[in-house]
Amino acid sequence: MVKLGRDGPQPDAPGQPGIDPTWSSSAKDAVGCSLGSPRLWFTLGHGIVNEVYFPRIDLPQIRDLGFIIADGRGFWSEVKRVARYDIRFLAPGAPAYEISHRHERYLLRLRICPDPRREVLAIEFHLEAEPELRPYVLLAPHVGATGHDNRAAVEMHSGRKALVARQGPFSLAVVVTDPSQNDALGAASAGYVGFSDGWHDFNQNGSLTWQYPQAGPGNVALIGALPRDGVLGLGFGGSTQAAATLAIASLLQPFENLVRIQIAEWEQWHMRRSERYAPPIDLPPAIAEQFLVSTMVLRAHMDKTYPGAMVASLSVPWGDTGDERGGYHLVWPRDLVSCATALLAIGAEEETRDTLRYLIATQTADGHWNQNQWLGGTAFWQGLQLDETAFPVLLASALSGRNALGGIHVEAMIHKALSFIACNGPVTEQERWEENGGLNTYTLAAMVAALVEGAPFLPEAARRWALALADFWNANIERWVAVRGTALAARMGVAGYYVRIAPPGVLTRGAESFSETIPLRNHADGAKLPANELIGTDFLQLVRFGLRQPDDPLILDTLTIIDKLLRVESPVGPVWRRYTGDGYGEHDDGSPYDGTGRGRPWPLLTGERGHYDVVAGRDPLPLLSAMCGMANQLGLIPEQVWDGPPVPSRDLAYGRPSGSARPLAWAHAEFAKLVISRQLGVPCDRPLAVWRRYRGQKPTPRYTFWSQKSPIGQLPAGTRLVIALGEPATVSWRADPEPEAVIATQDSGLGFHAAELETHELAVGKVVTFRWRCQTSGLASTDQITIRIIASES
Repeated sequence: MVKLGRDGPQPDAPGQPGIDPTWSSSAKDAVGCSLGSPRLWFTLGHGIVNEVYFPRIDLPQIRDLGFIIADGRGFWSEVKRVARYDIRFLAPGAPAYEISHRHERYLLRLRICPDPRREVLAIEFHLEAEPELRPYVLLAPHVGATGHDNRAAVEMHSGRKALVARQGPFSLAVVVTDPSQNDALGAASAGYVGFSDGWHDFNQNGSLTWQYPQAGPGNVALIGALPRDGVLGLGFGGSTQAAATLAIASLLQPFENLVRIQIAEWEQWHMRRSERYAPPIDLPPAIAEQFLVSTMVLRAHMDKTYPGAMVASLSVPWGDTGDERGGYHLVWPRDLVSCATALLAIGAEEETRDTLRYLIATQTADGHWNQNQWLGGTAFWQGLQLDETAFPVLLASALSGRNALGGIHVEAMIHKALSFIACNGPVTEQERWEENGGLNTYTLAAMVAALVEGAPFLPEAARRWALALADFWNANIERWVAVRGTALAARMGVAGYYVRIAPPGVLTRGAESFSETIPLRNHADGAKLPANELIGTDFLQLVRFGLRQPDDPLILDTLTIIDKLLRVESPVGPVWRRYTGDGYGEHDDGSPYDGTGRGRPWPLLTGERGHYDVVAGRDPLPLLSAMCGMANQLGLIPEQVWDGPPVPSRDLAYGRPSGSARPLAWAHAEFAKLVISRQLGVPCDRPLAVWRRYRGQKPTPRYTFWSQKSPIGQLPAGTRLVIALGEPATVSWRADPEPEAVIATQDSGLGFHAAELETHELAVGKVVTFRWRCQTSGLASTDQITIRIIASES
């Protein structure tokens, strides 16, 4: 490499295309956005700016923006690596921050605030140090949501020097002003990461000696010298000129103006929502502060191009190990509804309505929702999770229950969603952890609740069938997803328990199916466990949604098992792993999850246990305190916490956030809802119609449903057998010694055609046989189907 003089012209930077790019660590200090029109979101981590998103919340445009302090004679210090800093809110509940970096030779103070009117992130900086020390800004562009194929340059815009980068339709620009708002960006350079970037210049030469005018395409970086006091503007637009124009305009005012407007608008938002619900009382200060942070975090995860859409996290789990764009910058309908119901609980009805509109707009033609998707509705992963089809129905019902639909007609959406559930349940292709297919308590609770809550919005005939199907599924939960008298039950000293996932064969073959093995995902060795040894926390949803009582013996027995197998006592309180054999988390040595690992405890599960305690009549305050204790300094709640020996080199400490997502919006929703539920004395998201119908008691169903997708093999005595088919058909059936009868199906109005067989008076031990033939397609059953009458558990 040839180093040219400081004053002479230099060629483009060498080292193309640079090293492989990665995102920044998921260990975020804070997140934020303005509440105005600017489509910009930002994250802070390790005391500097991390990913900034524009113009949508799923499009990160930089990896990070940090600072070096140097004297130009060999001493230099990157503040991120020194990692001695304090961070605080400039006002409670408003995403504007002050960071103080401390070193033996300097104090660097940063104040960070988005412009409430422009796509610009403003950073005020002040260096207290010896006169020869000065700051430098380091920028790693990832324009277009990738570190590949970026172009970077040092350019002049409107007579001011700017660091710029572009890729495709997106551009960014950094400009700097001194206290008099004059152009203040000094010597600057563009380079390729790992070869000719500014950090490597300091590492090799102890000062900024390279001044390359441009670099790219590739993984590029920018550096520029700063005054000791000033303001930096990071602007975004469709061209470098547009981005620079916004950044310059933003800085032509006192920084205090931006802070004042940002704080005022967030304070007004908190005040407006507090008018629509009873603010929590008697909260310890730490929990009250965390509640305010959680409400802010939820609101800050909402997009502006697609109002109502929310991504799972403004972070990439273990992001500093790869360049995958997806991360958690995607919409999961389940997470979205969980966050929306939290916003509804805290009085943010307008935002909740936007979420419902977004969900209706992205519902597929057949009635379900994608496993996850980009904001525009394009599917990312291709799985099918029936709970994600149920939750939008529950959201619509919750808004309706508050007379807060605001003119949204939900009947068609609900009809399509419930028809899809009726025709495809109760077996789900994936449960909520997205790893296995079968029958799952959480999914069943969601589907039953959706059928009941959605029934009033259906035509009369469909309403009848929705409620009948809900009763049938609810009544059979224990038959399908619970076991008794197993070796595990004996070891744990219980009579029985709910399993995490039951094989689909349980519908036909009953209890013998529980010995089938279930694959454990995220394991390199292809591990499996018998279904009757796979235990999870999902069953708590049965209590939360009002399908079972908290003192139900089977509920209590399963609590005993999960507390022995999944509970972890952290320094701040209990937290639970998802299920036995979970592989989604760091390896035991602390190395990042790489497709395999070991599942770690999830704070949101502490919140779910807290909702159980609310129903059981216990104060969940200790669990709220535990969730607070697992958050970082400014209250960001992580997806997982570390439960192994300390690994200082990876910032892993027992009971503290792991390298997975931080924050996890779902966890903040769970915390906020638990605060509200504690005040109400019941879960704030418990479906009211479900509670009125079941009140925690297993129903006595009138019907048993058979379909090609869910071919039950046993018929409880006292029920009518319904043959549910996808098109009009005739069904020939008999029960000895009666002669064969032929019956035509009727359109249920719920996506299937039903033949109702008069089997309710048949005695236990009798056998029902039937055959069917579709009238349109001519499809027919190939064999005679046999179902035996068994004693009803009711």
